Amino acid sequence: MSTVFRELLGVEKPIIAMCHFPPMPGSPLYDARAGLEGIKEWVARDIRHLQDGGVDAIMFCNEGDRPYTLKASPATLATMASVIGQLRSEIRVPFGVDVLWDPVAAIALASATGARFVREVFTGVYSSDMGLWNTNAGESLRFRRNIGADHVKLIFNINAEFAGFLGQRPLPLIAQSVVFSSLADVVAVSGTMTGQAPQLPDLELVKRAVPDTPVVANTGVRAENVREILQVADGVIVGTALKQDGNTWKPVDPDRVKRFVGAARG
Repeated sequence: MSTVFRELLGVEKPIIAMCHFPPMPGSPLYDARAGLEGIKEWVARDIRHLQDGGVDAIMFCNEGDRPYTLKASPATLATMASVIGQLRSEIRVPFGVDVLWDPVAAIALASATGARFVREVFTGVYSSDMGLWNTNAGESLRFRRNIGADHVKLIFNINAEFAGFLGQRPLPLIAQSVVFSSLADVVAVSGTMTGQAPQLPDLELVKRAVPDTPVVANTGVRAENVREILQVADGVIVGTALKQDGNTWKPVDPDRVKRFVGAARG
């Protein structure tokens, strides 16, 4: 069994909680009245609630930047780097980053902020809400090497949200392929979109296909299903279930965090 999570996060089956940034400058839903200070206050509050609730790690993501693009804007990267940097002293747990849907930008942000991992869609060609989506894992990993960021681990989301494969390969074969040829550190299995759980049989098949690589449930994990999912998965990434009223776009609910962590750890 891989020791990636033990070495990276200090636990074997981590709860990785999403800290969703609200819309940032240039995004259609950006709140210019609240401004950058409003973004910082939002993120700081969510960090506090997640850490106090007992999660093992936090992942920062520009979830509010709808509609999503396949190349991150300079404003998004600059805002995320600035806010994470200003709040760095308040972050007590390991953290990672995700920039939708730009792997190179996410690796750059991780290197600049001290993040330990990145989650992204690194491989495959998709018909998506963002148009035709083509990826380039070779470019991303070479960029990581060129900037001296080999210590940043890569979580490969192998079935992208808001998108469908153009190929016909089954998930277990894709998992084997990305571990063998694209050097995935961790494999993530998603539902069809944010907040939708992956099918448990899919998790089981993927885990069986790559037994020596950590496999995480990437979406739709809730207090009601986390124990069952962790019987198969090596960890979970959770966002929506920790929000007020289970609404992706609302702030983190501290009571929901505590319930989730309690359910996960029994």
